[in-house]
Amino acid sequence: MKTILAFGDSLTWGTDAAAERRHAFADRWPNVLAAALGTDVQVVAEGLGGRTTIYDDPESVADKNGAHALPILLGSHNPLDLVIIMLGANDLKPAMCGRAEGAAKGIEQLVRIVRDYPYNWDVPAPEVLIVAPPHFEKKFDGSGPDGERIIAESHKLAELYREVARKAATGFFDVAPFAKASGADGVHLDATNSRAVGMALAPVVREMLGLAQE
Repeated sequence: MKTILAFGDSLTWGTDAAAERRHAFADRWPNVLAAALGTDVQVVAEGLGGRTTIYDDPESVADKNGAHALPILLGSHNPLDLVIIMLGANDLKPAMCGRAEGAAKGIEQLVRIVRDYPYNWDVPAPEVLIVAPPHFEKKFDGSGPDGERIIAESHKLAELYREVARKAATGFFDVAPFAKASGADGVHLDATNSRAVGMALAPVVREMLGLAQE
């Protein structure tokens, strides 16, 4: 049995902005990925709305700093074969960081946490797959995305994350060509695009885990 940790924010949790609820279980991308990979792979979905890479949200009751949560989850779900990190959308809120460069620095730190965590019984550190999230879009009414996010900054994430992955020798995948944010809020995914993320990731994950391609 291979075990994957899907570590992310509300895109991973499955926020449906149009319906103001959570997507059905089968439409959340980690579950779509799990179904595509088959019964020999377990995907642990750890998404939290508002989660950042390394930035604190002082107005939130929950701790939204990913660097605080990740060590706990690595210990909880150890042993792991792969950690998929898809974060950055909340880093681009002006109140958090606002810049793609800051999100990339946060991703660097999260990779170090995965690599340096003291795993039990000399279990090796899992592989890491960095995923650049979908680009922000204008809302249906023509206004900008929620949270005062800047669309242009979201377009910078892929190349910055790609460079982080190159330097750290991790996997990298840009999901933007496969999924588009909904005009409901310019940030989150509708059910079709949420499923598209899971399906697009499946062959990449298969290759990283040494599984046969379908």
